[in-house]
Amino acid sequence: MQTAVNRNATKGAKELLSYLCDVAGKKIITGQHTQTKDMEEIGHIFDKTGKRPKLRGFELLSYSPNIDYEESSFECLKEVYDNRGTLKTAMDWARSDKGGILTFSFHWFSPMYGSDKSFYTEHTSFDPEKVLEEGTPERKAFYHDMDVIADLLKPFCDEDIPVLWRPFHESDGTWFWWGSKGPVVAMELYKLMFDYYVNEKHLDNLLWVWNAKTPEAYPGDDKVDVISIDIYLPEYKPTDYKDEYEELVNNTTKNKVAALAEIGYLPDLSILEKSRVPWAYFMTWSREFIVGQKFNTNERLKAVYGSSYALNDGD
Repeated sequence: MQTAVNRNATKGAKELLSYLCDVAGKKIITGQHTQTKDMEEIGHIFDKTGKRPKLRGFELLSYSPNIDYEESSFECLKEVYDNRGTLKTAMDWARSDKGGILTFSFHWFSPMYGSDKSFYTEHTSFDPEKVLEEGTPERKAFYHDMDVIADLLKPFCDEDIPVLWRPFHESDGTWFWWGSKGPVVAMELYKLMFDYYVNEKHLDNLLWVWNAKTPEAYPGDDKVDVISIDIYLPEYKPTDYKDEYEELVNNTTKNKVAALAEIGYLPDLSILEKSRVPWAYFMTWSREFIVGQKFNTNERLKAVYGSSYALNDGD
């Protein structure tokens, strides 16, 4: 059984981690990212299955302090406005649904030098490697933004609402600014945040989710509660994502509970129930990945949420 890497973890955080460990390999927690405060994805799932996911993902991008409202594209600003208020939505849901599980994603608009969707490398000249140097403007801006987000996360800590916190996601790729100088730099940013949020900001309700499979960039078992991976297959195939699980644990650690932090296609629970690949939870990505039938048909949705292997809201 794992213990939380934060020695001062709240009761709720410890209980959630224990629950994830107990579940893995026995059942899987259903999860869904919600791209807007209206959570259209949850309504769609309920309409088609009569069930709701036990885990809900919320997006923090609209809380980035450095959004360029004057020069950004309509598409960028629409995404920002659609996401406004997600933390209140998350808090309201957590208060009303004591069995629900929260996870937060943060498409962080670059702390400096960005335009449009500046969480993408192509839209910013921000150099994450300079954050690692004492006294740089980049480091100052990085910590400024961390302070802003820490203040927004604090109410969840005050009420001991645990959060699966997944910063610097997909850092084994270069498409986000935090991965633009390679996964090792992204790992060092993660370590800075971990130290600051744990030892200075005392956000003791956070469980720390690492989201990359690059061996040289794993932060270490002392800084990770959950290992995870994002998987977007080029086309649908029935799968339990076993190969991806083995690659993840072999490249990071076998000592942590594992999760499908983002997926395009739902896993096949009839396969998973037989293989017992120990994924604790999955989270399907938002909008067209779940609403409509481009990626996940209504039949597959019903099969997953109706499976005895699934843990849905209320279970």
